[in-house]
Amino acid sequence: MISKKADFLFEVSFEVCNKVGGIYTVVTSKAARIKDYYKNNYFLVGPYFADKALAEFEEELPEGNFKQAFDELKEEGIICHFGKWLIKGEPKVILIDFQNYMHNANDIKKQMWELYQVDSLRAGYDYDEPVVWSWAAGKLIEKIVELNKDKKCVGHFHEWLSGAGILYLKSRNARIGTIFHTHATILGRTLASSDVDIYKLDEKNKCCMMETIDPLQSAYDYNMESKFMLEKKSAELSNVFTTVSEITGMETEFLLSKKTDILLPNGLDIEKFPTFEELSIKHKLQRDRIREFCLAYFFPHYKFDMKQSLFYFLAGRYEFHDKGIDIYIKALGKLNQKLKAKKDHKTIIAFIWVPAGIRSIKQELLENKVHYQDVKDLLDEDINDIKRNISYSILSNAELNQENLFEREFLEEMKRKLMKFRKKGLPQVSTHDLYDPNDIILSHLREAGLYNREEDPVKVVFYPIYLSGADGLLNLSYYEAMQGSHLGIFPSYYEPWGYTPLEAGALGVSSITTDLAGFGRYIQKYSEAEKQRGIFVLRRFGIPDDNVIRDLAQVMFKFANLNRNGRVANKMQARKLASLANWDIMAENYIKAHNIAIERVFQ
Repeated sequence: MISKKADFLFEVSFEVCNKVGGIYTVVTSKAARIKDYYKNNYFLVGPYFADKALAEFEEELPEGNFKQAFDELKEEGIICHFGKWLIKGEPKVILIDFQNYMHNANDIKKQMWELYQVDSLRAGYDYDEPVVWSWAAGKLIEKIVELNKDKKCVGHFHEWLSGAGILYLKSRNARIGTIFHTHATILGRTLASSDVDIYKLDEKNKCCMMETIDPLQSAYDYNMESKFMLEKKSAELSNVFTTVSEITGMETEFLLSKKTDILLPNGLDIEKFPTFEELSIKHKLQRDRIREFCLAYFFPHYKFDMKQSLFYFLAGRYEFHDKGIDIYIKALGKLNQKLKAKKDHKTIIAFIWVPAGIRSIKQELLENKVHYQDVKDLLDEDINDIKRNISYSILSNAELNQENLFEREFLEEMKRKLMKFRKKGLPQVSTHDLYDPNDIILSHLREAGLYNREEDPVKVVFYPIYLSGADGLLNLSYYEAMQGSHLGIFPSYYEPWGYTPLEAGALGVSSITTDLAGFGRYIQKYSEAEKQRGIFVLRRFGIPDDNVIRDLAQVMFKFANLNRNGRVANKMQARKLASLANWDIMAENYIKAHNIAIERVFQ
């Protein structure tokens, strides 16, 4: 275990006790491990929102001379709440209520312009709120540092949202080591989302599009210069600049003109996940629940061998290009043709778990579910009679046929229920009616020829809601749905890290990621060294989309043709690879970063 050089650590993030995006996962999953190093001298700093704090924050009396700092800040309209975060490790937390300090927004922006030329003239409230909060966080940390002059302190600031805190501390020459940690550059994400091919290589494969971009001009073009300048200045002024992956490090070098001092890859607390043996049991349980959903979804229209079916899935935000949803759909179209040509009996049911604007569940599916439940209830009512008839037939060496197994009344009732269950036409492609009649996922499914026809071995289910575990259809949580599946597919174009394939691996589920995803690049050398990949890394950097689609279809095809032993071997390897991103390993990088910051300030 590496030794720390700082006495106090302040970790500042707008997602402390405030779940918004992926940084919440990063901070919560590693907190207990960081606390192992700093004990009770580890303090997370976040915003105070009463409704969110109520669920995960327990307020306590402030410790030591913190009360003095709180009292002084209260006179300025900054109210600090001290307590513990109700997550693993229960780390100490300071939540800042900055609402009574918001009237200083223009003065703060003026100071950032005069001191650091951060142009926020066109900034909106989504900029003002985190800037005022993080400026207040800087003032808080400054006071605590002044009251503890015999201690070496380090401040770890996440994303541009906390960047104003660094600028404040630098303007005051506070004696504290500062780390600025960007998880994705604001400009890189914006360009990628706007279909700018930032990774495209020139004709000689030496220069990528990112190198030809004028970052400042692009920031103005996309009306995001205030966030870009704050991010750039925070990276420049911090004692240590870091990001989550090699691919994002390349991005910061070109777009922020700043090389990283150290990389801090994300991790997971693997101990929170079940053992592989437990996961095997859970896989069968959740797989059978997905099978039941598919019986109600597809079997009113036609039948296929459910035991020879595999469940593929893509999950994430509705970022059609960045998350590779476009690549996934086109590759499924090619996979459909390949399986047709092979004339295999395998069926692939491909889920798209991506929330979109919905009206309601399709009425037909609710009817299907009711009629399926009627069939199942009748079976449950007569199951003891059926089991007894099976025993009689087996012990009598009688033929196991319909007449021997089922009573006449049961068959007649079942016939009536099955007549209600049967439907004409094709199964729906989406589980819900969408607000947008020209939804891009649905239009691309049609272009790929994926209509859920009986002759198509690839069936699709666009499930445009969050998996809550109680949605009226699948009724599985996100992790439960993952556990019941066979292959997760995440062909991301822009993914600074990418938790989904890592989470899938921790759940013993094989997955596909890309070398444009931070986790994909991190795990690539380990995955490719093994016969069973477990986590397949698709090459996308500088590769034309048509080639990526072809390669993805081929990987999905090969996986579909694995036998059960082959799939189990890949599941075991996926779990093994996920353990390489355990916070037990990754947390040391954070301590190294903190130590560098301390050395640069207290040398």
